[in-house]
Amino acid sequence: MTAWLGFLAVFLCSWSLRDLVAEACTCVPIHPQDAFCNSDIVTYQLCFSSLMTVIRAKVVGKKLMKDGPFGTMRYTVKQMKMYRGFQIMPHVQYIYTEASESLCGVKLEVNKYQYLITGRVYEGKVYTGLCNWYEKWDRLTLSQRKGLNHRYHLGCGCKIRPCYYLPCFATSKNECIWTDMLSNFGHSGHQAKHYACIQRVEGYCSWYRGWAPPDKTIINATDP
Repeated sequence: MTAWLGFLAVFLCSWSLRDLVAEACTCVPIHPQDAFCNSDIVTYQLCFSSLMTVIRAKVVGKKLMKDGPFGTMRYTVKQMKMYRGFQIMPHVQYIYTEASESLCGVKLEVNKYQYLITGRVYEGKVYTGLCNWYEKWDRLTLSQRKGLNHRYHLGCGCKIRPCYYLPCFATSKNECIWTDMLSNFGHSGHQAKHYACIQRVEGYCSWYRGWAPPDKTIINATDP
């Protein structure tokens, strides 16, 4: 019960940070690179700090746990690869999520697909939700897969700033302007699917896409 109450505090805190509404789960769009790089929950008052893990896994079982008023779904996974989180949990066997989708619980299919799953580690358990980045592996673009393996690491010192209406300008040299929201696509938009925000040798960050190494291609930071 103590562990569940602790996670609930983290979850309620994430509501205020992500503008979740009372009766449904609504998430602020996040670029896959930010989902990969951001390893800490911002701490406000009672919010706890936790670390993130990123894995490729197949779901091989599930069980409804009785934690909390609505229950928690525990998915048993077969981990194929870990991209982030080695230092805190080198192998993931279970993924926990809220049983109710209205509380941002995710629904994963058993013995059908491999998934890319990001989650927060709290007291030795990995929790994920609709506001985390998760996707069927075969739906990821080639650029997103390359990002997971290498490119997103190169941009963790950069800041991706969403643009909701024009004009939008970078306010510092380490910013890339993310314009997918202008078409209401969010994380499913063109930049999210095909671009990474990479820091160059001179310290500036800009969008990158291509087969060449990142330091050989410069893309305008505001208009990829």
